[in-house]
This record gives sequence, structure tokens and C-alpha cells, in this order.
Amino acid sequence: MNHLMTFWHNLKHSFGNLLPIVLVVGVFQVLVIRQVPDNLSTMLVGLGIVVFGVAIFLQGLDLGIFPVGKSLSNAFARRGSLPVLMAFGFSIGFAAVVAEPALIAVAEQAQEISGGRIDALTLRLLVALSVGLVVALGVLRTLLGHPLHWYMISGYLLVVTVTFFAPEEIVGLAYDSGGVTTNIVTVPLIAALGVGLAASIKGRNPLAHGFGLVALAVMVPMIAVQLYGIVVYTLLPSPADAAQLAAAAASAAAMTSPPTNTAGQQALSILLDLLSMLRDVLPIILVILFFQYGVIRKPIPYVRRVILGFAMVIVGLYAFVVGLKLGLFPVGRSMAEQLIALDTHTWVYLFAFAIGFATTMAEPALIAIGAQAEEAAHGKLNARHIRLLVALGVAIGITIGVHRIITGDSIHYYIMGGYALVIALTFFAPRFIVPLAYDLGGVTTSEVTVPLVTALGIGLATHIEGRNVLIDGFGLIAFASIFPIITVMLYAIVMELIKADTGEIS
Repeated sequence: MNHLMTFWHNLKHSFGNLLPIVLVVGVFQVLVIRQVPDNLSTMLVGLGIVVFGVAIFLQGLDLGIFPVGKSLSNAFARRGSLPVLMAFGFSIGFAAVVAEPALIAVAEQAQEISGGRIDALTLRLLVALSVGLVVALGVLRTLLGHPLHWYMISGYLLVVTVTFFAPEEIVGLAYDSGGVTTNIVTVPLIAALGVGLAASIKGRNPLAHGFGLVALAVMVPMIAVQLYGIVVYTLLPSPADAAQLAAAAASAAAMTSPPTNTAGQQALSILLDLLSMLRDVLPIILVILFFQYGVIRKPIPYVRRVILGFAMVIVGLYAFVVGLKLGLFPVGRSMAEQLIALDTHTWVYLFAFAIGFATTMAEPALIAIGAQAEEAAHGKLNARHIRLLVALGVAIGITIGVHRIITGDSIHYYIMGGYALVIALTFFAPRFIVPLAYDLGGVTTSEVTVPLVTALGIGLATHIEGRNVLIDGFGLIAFASIFPIITVMLYAIVMELIKADTGEIS
């Protein structure tokens, strides 16, 4: 009975994530576009599959991954062994990111559009390795008590430097890859590890030292993927010419069509896809088994429930990916095509702003982080104010990203300008807000929002003359990650100035 109630709660949570998108799309379809999109019934079925897939996935996390992962985090934090803690941080960061649904969606899109030049599995492994290494580094930072801002300033200076040399085909994808690494799987595990570790060490502040792991996990993949792009596009021979890339883009658009295979072929395809999902989740299973039995040397409690949880994660991931191809990808591309066809681009900007704000306000990871921050700050922060600021930042970021696609400007200057502003604000912002602000930039887009925003960017680049889908289609998620950092730090700076003027003690 408890499991049924939990599943019902997860189903409502999943539907709540999707509802803002449905409402915004519905309002624009009825009041602005005034026409019904093609394949509406297929899109609706796909959206329904996404809702059930995410609900099953969340149920599996609750039953299997989260309890065991948090138990291991607490056990290692109590032990205080630096090598073991860093090894566990690396392993859990790597394993969780490999199975991240949003990263899977972006990587598959990149492979399709690049004609196979960017390999989806290689991209995911590279991002997962980056996150694993940076979580280990973040654990070391917390143990040593180093302030986060020096890590972030140095890191983003390196990010901007690499961007100068990276080929334009990879820049948007690299920044998007950083933005999708911390989401439905990774945020709870990484945040619990950081806050739990800071709380268990004398002299550490959970707000100043516990937050920041998520921010580091966003930053380092940006560097790694741009270096990967330099190798692929500069040092390796091209495997495809322009005609092949165009055919690949057409193939990516065709992903929205329902399959027409025979029943036997469909059954085989389903089996192969489920085995693929098992491969994605297998690293998490192996990490947990190794540390549980090889390091802690205690059996996993409630083994049957944990096995059921992992099975539900695999089935939920499969349903999620199927729903993406039938529902969210077509919705994003359809809206882009229909809005671009209107006489003015104003409606495109309004749609981008509305989607960014509405979906972020409903983002459960943001709600959870906001509540944790309010509790850790002892009255200095208000959770609802945080959500409003972050939602405003995401809305502004996606709108600016859409403007870049429409005008055809280079993403280099937008991204470098955005992070230059972030670095400058870091020097002036109150120290207590910096780790939280950077973390909030990494939890702004949900497993539902990322595919829609990605599809919107690709749809705009596809239907605007003179745009390259690979160069111009990616990057919206990056903008959604930068601007919440800016809005939160600006708010903290303004509040500190007001308190100074009124004579209050912060």
C-alpha cells in the first residue's frame, strides 16, 4: 500500500513537471498560432508515456538507488577516510551521470545531427568521467575547508580560455552537456554527500562548505567536451561530408515518427533497448555492490526491494526515451516551426520566456535545494524568493539564447560574456551565497524540460535560413544555467547593500 501511495505521489510529481509545458504550449497554440499541430494524437501518447516513465523511474530510485546511496554516503562520512571518500565520490558521480536521462537525450541528438561524428556513448562516458573526478575534488575541498569561489573562478577562466580554441560545432553542445549533468539522479546523491560531509566535520558550515559539488559537476564537463571537440573536429579526419550531415539532420527529425516495423522486429527492438538501459544503469549497480560488500562489508538491507527498484529504473528509463521521441521532441520542433512562420519573432521570445519561467517554478530539485538552503542559512534566505529568482534567471537565459539563434550570432561571445559577469559578481557577492548560487545554476532544468528546450533550439536552427543545426541548435540549456547564478548573486549583493544602508547586521 505504501508503495502504491509513493507511486501515486511520483505520478503526480511527473505530471506536475509536465503540466507547465502543456499549459504554455496550449495557450500559444490556441491564442497565437491558432492551429492544431500535425500528429497531435501521437504527441499526446508520447507525453503520457513520459509521465509514466518518469514516475516509474522515480519509484525505482526511491526503492533502490537513493536509500543505498545515502546510506553509503553517511557511512563514509562517519569514517572520515579521505581515500575512501574520494573514491566513493568519483564512483557515485560517474555512475549517476552515465544513467542521467537528460544527458542521454542530448547525446543521442548530438550523434544524430553530427552524422555520427560525435559518438553518443563516448560523449556520455567523457562527461561522466569529468563529473566523477570533480566530485572527488569537491569532497577534498570540503574536507580541507577551502572557499569555493577560488575553484569556480579558476575553473571558469579555464572554460572561457578553452572556448577560444574550440570549434564552433562543439561549443553549444559542450555548455549544454555541463548543464544536464546534474538532474534527477545526480542532484540528490551529490547534494546529500556534500551537505552530510560538511555537517559531520567540526568547523564546517553546511551552507558554505556543503553546497558546491553540483556547481563543480556542471563546470568541468564543459572543459572536457570542448577538448573532445578539438580532437574530433581538428585532429581527426571528417567521416562525413555536408550532404551526409544534412541527411543526418533529416534522420534526427524523422525520430519523431512512430515505428512501422513488424511485431517481431518491434519486440526485438524493445528487448535491445531494455538491454541498453541495463548497460546505462549497470555502473551504479556495480559501484553500490563494490562499496557495500567490498568496503563496508555489510549486506544490503531489503535486497528484494532494491532489486525491484533497479528493475523499475531500467523500465522507466526506456519508457522515458520512447516518450521523448513520440512527444517532447515533436512538440519542441513543432512549436519552433509554427512560431518562426509568424510575421514577428516577438512570440518566439515570449514563448521562450514563459517556458523557462513556468517549468523552473515547478522543478522539484530546485524546491528541494531551496528548502535545504533556507534551513542551512538560519533565516538569511527565503526558499520562495530563491525559486522566483532562479525561474527569472532561466527565463531570461533561454530568451537570450533564442535571440542568439534568431540573429545567428556566435555563441562564443555570449557564453564568455555571461561567465565574465559571473566571475565579476563572485568577487562582490556575500561569501555565504556563492556556493548556493553556483549550485542553483545546475538544478534549473528537469528531465522533462531539457528535451523540450533542446528540441526548441534544434527546431529554430532547422527552420531559420542560414543556420547550422549543430552549431546553432545547441546552447539554450547553457544559457539556462548561467543566468540563475547571476540573478541570485545580484539579489544577495542588493540585499547586503540595503542592510548596510539601514544599519542591519548581516
